[in-house]
Amino acid sequence: MNSNSKCAALFAGGVLFGSVGIKLLTSKDAKKAYTHIAAAGLRAKESVMSTVTTAQENVADIIAGAKDINAERAEAEAAEVENTAE
Repeated sequence: MNSNSKCAALFAGGVLFGSVGIKLLTSKDAKKAYTHIAAAGLRAKESVMSTVTTAQENVADIIAGAKDINAERAEAEAAEVENTAE
């Protein structure tokens, strides 16, 4: 077999494989599989977003608590300086 025949055979095989592949990818079963995969992705996204929301709420609580602690320390230090000045 010469190189032109090999190239033509490879090209024809590629076209055939591509055509069969497109038929498989656009079949009803494939679409059903894509739908299930997309649904699973949406469920995963919802789960992640729920976790992120919970984490954000916890961080907000921690920040608020830290600000309260710093405010109390600042007041205590100011009172200590005031007592020392007297």
